[in-house]
This record gives sequence, structure tokens and C-alpha cells, in this order.
Amino acid sequence: MGHHLAAIDAAVPASRWPMVRERILASDLAFYAELRSERPVLALPELTLVSRYADCTTVLRRHDAFGVDLYVPKQGSYWMAQDDTPTHWRDKSIMRAMLDYETVPAMRAYVGERTDAALDASDGAIEAVAAIGRAVPVALCQQFFGFEDADPADLIRWSYWNQQDAFHNQAFDPVTPEESANITREREAAGKSMVWFLGRKVIQREIAVKLGFGGNDPMTRLLRLMNSDACKLNLRGVAFNTGGLLIGAVETTNHTAISALAYLLADPARAAAARAAAHDPAAFDGHVFEALRFRPAFPYYFRVAHAAVQLAGDTGHAATVQPGTTVLGLTHAAMFDPAIFADPDRFDPARSALDGFTFGHGLHECLGRAIGAAMIPEIVRRILLRPGIAAEGPIEWKGGVPESFRLRWPVEGGGHYGEFA
Repeated sequence: MGHHLAAIDAAVPASRWPMVRERILASDLAFYAELRSERPVLALPELTLVSRYADCTTVLRRHDAFGVDLYVPKQGSYWMAQDDTPTHWRDKSIMRAMLDYETVPAMRAYVGERTDAALDASDGAIEAVAAIGRAVPVALCQQFFGFEDADPADLIRWSYWNQQDAFHNQAFDPVTPEESANITREREAAGKSMVWFLGRKVIQREIAVKLGFGGNDPMTRLLRLMNSDACKLNLRGVAFNTGGLLIGAVETTNHTAISALAYLLADPARAAAARAAAHDPAAFDGHVFEALRFRPAFPYYFRVAHAAVQLAGDTGHAATVQPGTTVLGLTHAAMFDPAIFADPDRFDPARSALDGFTFGHGLHECLGRAIGAAMIPEIVRRILLRPGIAAEGPIEWKGGVPESFRLRWPVEGGGHYGEFA
């Protein structure tokens, strides 16, 4: 038995999940290899983890057996908190159409321009989370999603607290009862403020549409679809789905772009190779998605078992997950499974990003995958195009997400390369 599992087995049960979580946050590839080989289904008192690619895809693909129950207290009747329901299928299908993916090239150009503008205004030093990681996707929401008259600070707050409560305030997260209650209060307050804004906005846009006016943003297109009676959609659905675009766009972009950037800057050779490719977006994007394989924003996805399902059945370590069990698909470990990834420990920008889990997998794959796949690498690319840009120090984390990441250019001396080396 490997030393990681030996240490976990020797610990008292209440200490085992904190020990595992510490290794997950450290992106411990040796621990992941040990799990895949010796304990591909790791049962702990609080939850069960699976680490092989085959089992992670089973958990995320089998929405009949592994559901998003833990989203319901956070997101209510929103379709993301549902599995195989008419609302989920209808609303997600509608929103994929309403996003108008033909505009993705324009979106990519826009976020690049906004990133350049933030860098130009910074005179050689910038705190990238506030000035770029959050500000740029907020500007995208204002420009393309119909939030042009909203306060950027409100947009950040609405996205942040909804994301915090859904993804960092679960029973298995290391938050005290007081902290958990505060996160929920902040999310509820942010939700009320967002609903008030969107309610007024939807009514104003509905009047404009009825009078033959209106723009070409998703909210307006949703209202036109609603008025056509082509499908079951009401004003509440229009507001909910528009709000979902914002919530999904801002904080996840910040987390993902900053994580990828930090990983690339952490090693001079990695940074140099990415910079060499940065004048060709098609060649550059693979550097970002490979960085996110090594340092993903979300190292796992969680589900609740609805049925007894055997996992790791093709190994000598088969185990059956029982109904009611919280299951973590440890997708970071799965992205180093040699059954899928040749020479997995090698940084290879030519790998297909479609084998990874950056945008999820299965029924709950990210709605805005095409937009994120353009926006995230373009933000990183524009930053790396600055000659000599380097990190002043590691990412400062708060609540599980990047809160500060300082950059400077031109570099005088070696720069900081410690955190992800």
C-alpha cells in the first residue's frame, strides 16, 4: 500500500477527509496515482471519491443514478438544479440557441481589447483578479448579455455569492456553521437584489419588444421567443435564464483564467513556450487548457447517488456506491489517467482539450462552453503578450477562489516561480 493511503487508513475517521482534501488542494499527482491504482473508489465517512477516468465519466454521465441534489438548496427551481426534467431540457436547449455562438469571435476580440485596456492603464503593475479576472467577464456581460446599465460591483457580487454558496458551502467543505450561514445570507441578499434588477429589466424590455424595439441580446431574444408561443416560457423564465448567464460567466472565468495564468507563469520554460505561441491563438489555446489539466479551477464535481452502482468493476477494487451517498468525481486525478492520457505527467499543449473536464461532462456540461473556450485563453494570451510580465507572488486565495494575483512588467530580476513549479 502506498504511503498516502496508509496514512489515511491509520488516521481516525473524522480526520480522513481533511487529509484527502489537503492532498487535492495541493494537486498531489502521486496521491492521485495511488488512488487510481490501489483505491479507485475511496469510501470515507462523509463521501466517496472516484479517481479513474472511466468512473468519473460514469458519475457525470449517468444522471439517472447520480443527481445534482446538493444544488437544490442553493439554486431552487433553476434548471441547473434538475437532472432529466422537461425544464432542464427545454431551458438549456433554449439558452444554447439564445447565446448566438456566431458572435463568439466578436466576444473573443472584445475580451482581448478589454484585457489590453486594463493592462495599458496599469503602468507596469496590476492586481489581475479585480482588474481583469472579474472586470473583463463583467464587461462581456454588459456588452453582449444585456446588463449594460447594471453596476459592475453588483454583477460581481451576484455572481460571487451564488457561486460561493453552490460550490464552496457544502456539508463537506471546511466552513464553520457561522461561516456557512453567512455565505447563505449573502447569497440570498445578492439573489434578491439581482431579481429586483432583472424584474424591472424584463418588464422594460418586454414593453420595448411589444412596440417593435429592443436589441439583439439574449434577454431580448428570449422575450421574442416567449411572445411567439413557440415553447413554454414566461417572464420569470426569461429573468432566471438571463441571471444564470451572469452567474456562470464572472466568477468561473476569474477562477479559471487566473489559475491557468499562474501555472504558466510559475515556470520560466512553460511561460516562454506559451509566449512563443501567443501570436497564434490556435496554437496558444492548448497551453491554457493543458495548464488547466495540471491546475484545474474545479478539481472535482459532486453528485448524490440515486441507485446502487458498481464502480471500478474492471479492476480488482470494484465497489458499489449506495443510494444517498455523496460522490466526488475527482476529475483532476482522472485527467492523469494513463488509460486515456498518453504520458500524462508531460505538459503537452497539443492534447485535445475535449478529453478534459474543464467545462464538465455529460448532462451538466457548461452551458457557455464555446464562449469560455474562447474567452479564457484570450485573457491569458493578452496578458502573456506583455514583454517580461511576471507574477509578484502566488495567488492569494479566499473562500476557495482567487482573490488577488499581482503582476508586474517589465521584470527586473527573476520574478516569482514558486507556487506551481
